[in-house]
Amino acid sequence: MAMGKKVIGEPLTIGGRRLSLSRAIRAGDHVYLTGQIPMQDGVPMTFGSIEDQTRAVLDAITETLALAGCDRADVVKTMVWLRDRSDFPGFNIVYGEYFPEDPPARSAIVSDLLVDCRVEIEVVAWRPLQGTSGQ
Repeated sequence: MAMGKKVIGEPLTIGGRRLSLSRAIRAGDHVYLTGQIPMQDGVPMTFGSIEDQTRAVLDAITETLALAGCDRADVVKTMVWLRDRSDFPGFNIVYGEYFPEDPPARSAIVSDLLVDCRVEIEVVAWRPLQGTSGQ
C-alpha cells in the first residue's frame, strides 16, 4: 500500500509570521527536513561563531528528527550551505562531533544565504515505518 506524505512538527514562524514551508515531511520510509538555520528564541542567530551557529542548527535538526521518530544515525544525506569558505574548518569540526561514526553523504557549497547567518543545513533521513514490510 502506498503511503502519503505526513507533515512533521508545528508550522515554522519567524516574528509571529507563519512561513510557507514545513519543518519536515515524512514520505514513506524517508524524512526530508527543511534547511535549518541557527535560531535562538524563535529568531535567526545573526551573531556567534560558525561553531556556535553549527551547534544551534544541528541541535534543531536533532529535535526535528525526534519528532519524526528518527535520530542522527538515520541521516543518509546532508546538504550544507556556508556563507564564507573560511568557516568550513570550524563547521567541519562541530559537524564531526554530531556524526562521529558512519557519517551521512554530504554536499557543501559556499553561497549567499537568504538570512543573515553563517550556515544552513538540510538533511534526509531513512527509517522504515513500524509495522510495514520492507522491499
